[in-house]
Amino acid sequence: MTDTSAYEPPKVWTWNKESGGRFASINRPIAGPTHDKELPVGRHPLQLYSLATPNGVKVTVMLEELLAAGHKDAEYDAWLIKIDGNQFGSGFVAVNPNSKIPALMDRSGPEPIRVFESGSILVYLAEKFGAFLPTDVKTRAETFSWLFWQMGSAPYLGGGFGHFYAYAPTKIEYAIDRFAMEVKRQLDVLDRRLADNEYLAGDVYTIADMAVWPWYGSLAKGLLYGGGEFLSVQDYKNVQRWTDAIAARPAVKRGRMVNRTWGEPSSQLHERHDAGDFDTRTQDKIGDQAAS
Repeated sequence: MTDTSAYEPPKVWTWNKESGGRFASINRPIAGPTHDKELPVGRHPLQLYSLATPNGVKVTVMLEELLAAGHKDAEYDAWLIKIDGNQFGSGFVAVNPNSKIPALMDRSGPEPIRVFESGSILVYLAEKFGAFLPTDVKTRAETFSWLFWQMGSAPYLGGGFGHFYAYAPTKIEYAIDRFAMEVKRQLDVLDRRLADNEYLAGDVYTIADMAVWPWYGSLAKGLLYGGGEFLSVQDYKNVQRWTDAIAARPAVKRGRMVNRTWGEPSSQLHERHDAGDFDTRTQDKIGDQAAS
């Protein structure tokens, strides 16, 4: 259905009704906590509070890649933060005043360090462990360019196309066409870059790939918003090749399971506190038991 009703914005906007759509009940125009709730703390130096959305997957993939590369100090506890109001608890807001997942607390030093925004967490971890961020100036610059490309582009994919195509209470032709056009342009940007490069920064796998893959790799496989056929994602052959190569990495397979609460039970590891949890604590093994 196309919404053709006219809307005249008032001189001053006021919050007097729900905005509509899937997340209307938790959307609000003010920041800060709505209730007191402390965050749990596990035994590892790195404490992650997240959910396996594309932004959350970026960080769990990075942590699993660090561990796979031999960085033992990258061991972490991953705590589940559902986007149902839990992100407005006082403890979470103290770690991320923007109330968005993921959020990280690094307790390895004399004073805890908070890091929020997924791109910032990737850079922080890359610099802390000296991994997945090239040191030569040209490749490092290329890595940062694609990392920040993702941070700037994904809102058009998620809050733009995803919202109006999948979540909005009415189908608005103008909005869907506007954001579908932009998302297809973004896929073409990626496809052209990957035509001559194995990874986004060139020949090396970096945090840029870890940032872009959860969004555009999922989109390329039709797993995001049910929009694969609508966007003809199969036409972007180089994106498909890159997507498949990254998806085959063992650390990526593990990372996308962490804090996941949907899909096949065997793919869901609601909380991760030890490497052995992948073998013993997935939902097919523990069912409805509370994660611990």
